[in-house]
Amino acid sequence: MAEAEAVQLKEEGNQHFQDQDYKAAEKSYSQALKLTKDKTLLATLYRNRAACGLKMESYVQAASDASRAIDINSSDIKALYRRCQALEHLGKLDQAFKDVQRCATLEPRNQNFQETLRRLNISIQEKLRVQFSTDSRVQKMFEILLDENSEAEKLEKAANNLIVLGREEAGAERIFQNNGVALLLQLLDTKRPELVLAAVRTLSGMCTGHRARATAILHAVRIDRICSLMAVENEEMSLAVCNLLQSIIDSLSGEDKREHRGKEEALVLDTKKDLKLITSHLLDMLASKKVSGLGRDQALNLLNKNVPRKDLAIHDNSRTIYVVDNGLRKILKVVGQVPDLPSCLPLTDNTRMLASVLINKLYDDLRCDPERDHFRKICEEYITGTFDPQDMDKNVSAIQTVSGILQGPLDLGNQLLGLKGVMEMMVALCGSEREQDQLVAVEALIHASTKLTRASFIITNGVSLLKEIYKTTKNEKIKIRTLVGLCKLGSAGGTDYGLRQFAEGSTEKLAKQCRKWLCNASIDTQTRRWAVEGLAYLTLDADVKDDFVQDIPALQAMFELAKAKTSDKTILYSVATTLVNCTNSYDVKEVIPELVQLAKFSKQHVPEEHPKDKKDFIDMRVKRLLKAGIISALTCMVKADSAILTNQTKELLARVFLALCDNPKDRGTIVAQGGGKALIPLALEGTDVGKVKAAHALAKIAAVSNPDIAFPGERVYEVVRPLVRLLDTERDGLQNYEALLSLTNLSARSDKLRQKIIKERALPDIENYMFENHDQLRQAATECMCNMVANKEVQERFLADGNDRLKLVVLLCGEDDDKVQNAAAGALAMLTAAHKKLCFKMTQVTSQWLEILQRLCLHDRLSVQHRGLVIAYNLLSADAELAKKLVESELLEILTIVGKMEPDEKKEAVIQTARECLIKFMDYGFIKPVS
Repeated sequence: MAEAEAVQLKEEGNQHFQDQDYKAAEKSYSQALKLTKDKTLLATLYRNRAACGLKMESYVQAASDASRAIDINSSDIKALYRRCQALEHLGKLDQAFKDVQRCATLEPRNQNFQETLRRLNISIQEKLRVQFSTDSRVQKMFEILLDENSEAEKLEKAANNLIVLGREEAGAERIFQNNGVALLLQLLDTKRPELVLAAVRTLSGMCTGHRARATAILHAVRIDRICSLMAVENEEMSLAVCNLLQSIIDSLSGEDKREHRGKEEALVLDTKKDLKLITSHLLDMLASKKVSGLGRDQALNLLNKNVPRKDLAIHDNSRTIYVVDNGLRKILKVVGQVPDLPSCLPLTDNTRMLASVLINKLYDDLRCDPERDHFRKICEEYITGTFDPQDMDKNVSAIQTVSGILQGPLDLGNQLLGLKGVMEMMVALCGSEREQDQLVAVEALIHASTKLTRASFIITNGVSLLKEIYKTTKNEKIKIRTLVGLCKLGSAGGTDYGLRQFAEGSTEKLAKQCRKWLCNASIDTQTRRWAVEGLAYLTLDADVKDDFVQDIPALQAMFELAKAKTSDKTILYSVATTLVNCTNSYDVKEVIPELVQLAKFSKQHVPEEHPKDKKDFIDMRVKRLLKAGIISALTCMVKADSAILTNQTKELLARVFLALCDNPKDRGTIVAQGGGKALIPLALEGTDVGKVKAAHALAKIAAVSNPDIAFPGERVYEVVRPLVRLLDTERDGLQNYEALLSLTNLSARSDKLRQKIIKERALPDIENYMFENHDQLRQAATECMCNMVANKEVQERFLADGNDRLKLVVLLCGEDDDKVQNAAAGALAMLTAAHKKLCFKMTQVTSQWLEILQRLCLHDRLSVQHRGLVIAYNLLSADAELAKKLVESELLEILTIVGKMEPDEKKEAVIQTARECLIKFMDYGFIKPVS
């Protein structure tokens, strides 16, 4: 019984294999193997399962199964050849050569074996040539690099060649095998920057994608030495060492998913210990005075990138917990640094912001309230422990720490503001005579007044102090920050016209001063950045934003700051916020009239819309922004490779793009200035809201633009995925509609694009919208399907039994909507032209098919009529029996009337197709020509 069942399972497996369902075939063969002891059958089953492994690219399994078949029958030629193919894919060319050599001996006349033999021989010779030449090249390069008398030009060339070689798998392996790591350590010992840099970059290439090599290099070079190299005051060196550490981390954590054929996965012990060691050293770097500002930034960048989970669906956040327990105080120390104090650590303009971003990411990565409470307690203890009545420097650092946290997790920052004495200390520091105290206090007040309740406290207690500082200070840095504080307090009511904090006209005066600072090129960038920060708050006021977009020099000055290739990218968020306000692309809560009446009745505050926030004013602002060159600024901002380009900033940029794309007339300008290309990364990465907004903007552009111009080259294929996501039923009707329009445009370009749309699983969604009650959605989906049916895979879906796809298209041809009819008739014309089977199927799916066809052939709209006549011609061409059905119907009379119409240039295609149908009738002998 078991043997019979095994044979039956083998036959099932063979059938699955013929149907190209290799997984099912493999399952059947595996079940059969458990039921038989017959050696002949076992050999066949192993051989067949090896074939499945080859098809599914499971080459290790395929080689193993083929070997088992050969163990039973050493002359099994099929098993030998299958093992040869698997070994070749695994890079074991010499073993593969032996197998095919045996095959060629058993069947000398088999051309396939002879060709494989020849090809493998060439590959082996090439591999040996590369191997030997690589060995000698490596040796020669090290000789030049370690020779003190080498010429500068030769030295540079050897260093560059070594770097290139280290990035190639074969080269990296040869360097590693030939004592290369020890020689690279000698280069590090030379202390010559160009040689150290070459060694670091070579090591980085060798670590990429190879866990065993990365582990060996980490232990050989030592993490403390790597960190000391990253700590130097040399930007190029610090960045290169950061890249080396990132390569090591990626390889140890399995983040590098690249497949390296030709080597089996090396056996490496648990890497968690090494990863923890790296994290621990990076945290030590944060609080060390020996580390440069650049080195501290790179350590923060590595922690930002590698500690918090990339996907919250992953349960394990142990790395974050470890950093919170062992390093949060060190991060808080960085956040609390005050540049003008003598005890300050070396910093760059970005250091504190990077530390705030890290605190935010760590806090977001916590899974439960106990973890968040623990995080908050560490922060509270650190801040309260820093307060000292006898030491003003410590108090300033404590307030600076609160200020830094407020730029990260806002709710945590607001909780810390509630600590006893914090708000009072801020106000007290404003009255200090020391300028650095005032600077820190004003910045803290700016960040603290995010919540309206806090703003009200500061308006009551601190505005007079801020005004006094603004009038009396001669320090520009303090003056502008004080102004920003007043700006933020003035905008505490948000867009609500009825909640103005200051007297009428005050915010406009503040904004005017900000614009003056912004346009003053003699002021340092950091100070001008604060001017943009002030505008980011003030532009919530419609009067301010309207004045700002009319000030072209101020706009362009802001754009230049955003585009500047400086290390300080903290300005991006402020610029993006200002532009969101100017375009009104923030979320606006829907006002329900009944609730407004109820609020008025109960004497509650009702938000008021500013007259200049109406659509015509917004459109005018968009026009001015486009004219001032906003697109080039946005494209530069999107390209910014910095931890400061956070997901929140990306979302703001996506919102601005969507607002700019609203008017179809402006989309050509946006495309011409590179806006289409800039939107793609925003649609693929960032917050969920940001990705949807960017995808919607892409849909608006792709719906009306030539894709070859809007998204040149391979970029057009990256556009498909975000557009398909917009078809989700959770998206609103306008997003669905514009996504369908854009996919229609793309699917008309090439079959490769149609294939990409299919691959992204868009077809079921497109078909669902063809059933939609909404006329425009149904029309857009049908037009999209009309283009998609040119693809063979889509045609096969219509050919398949047990579905109503063709019936739906036929019934849509009978709709009253001209546009739906036109699209459905186009799809039906292409389907019936491609497959005779569909011509027969069309007559079976609904009894109304003939009536619908006749209506199409008599349609008032020429394009619909022409498509109907083409369908008739396809049916006539398919089969004489079908033609007989048609000749017996009223269709003959319709075709005769159309065919006899007077010549007309517009109707030429219609008349010609009708006549071709009549000629088909004559060819069948159903009608005779009349002289």
